[in-house]
Amino acid sequence: MEDFMCSPIKRTANFGVPWEKAYGYSQAVQVKGIIYVSGQLSHDRAGNLVAPARLDPAGRPVDFSNMEEQMRQTYANAVAVLAEFGASLDDVVEETLYVLDVDAAFAAAGRVRKEMYGAEIPECASNLIGVSRLAFPEQLIEVTFRAIAPCVSLCSV
Repeated sequence: MEDFMCSPIKRTANFGVPWEKAYGYSQAVQVKGIIYVSGQLSHDRAGNLVAPARLDPAGRPVDFSNMEEQMRQTYANAVAVLAEFGASLDDVVEETLYVLDVDAAFAAAGRVRKEMYGAEIPECASNLIGVSRLAFPEQLIEVTFRAIAPCVSLCSV
């Protein structure tokens, strides 16, 4: 009997935050043994941005000191969405961090990633990319993930 987690049917997960419906997307999609996690950001369950950046009059971030706090919440949200598929950060094989300030992100990533993955050297490929803008003005970071579902040994991908 085929394991439900490995079904070829596409499964999705959402948090119910307003921008899912407004933009029209799912937080994550699983097809067979692969989980594709959309860009996660530092919101709480009500959809409020955690540790929003202070903005200048033009609406651009002027302070990146909240990078670590935003990053920590972003990873916590990834943990929550992966759990919807019975997965965890241990199942992540690739992540891409999109950030407004590479130096601030690099400094925070060493601490936060080691903490969240529970390893000195997390066992996943990682990309850190500087961008000029993210979805929300107060947002400093967004992270996408690719994970292999825990049942992969039972699946044919």
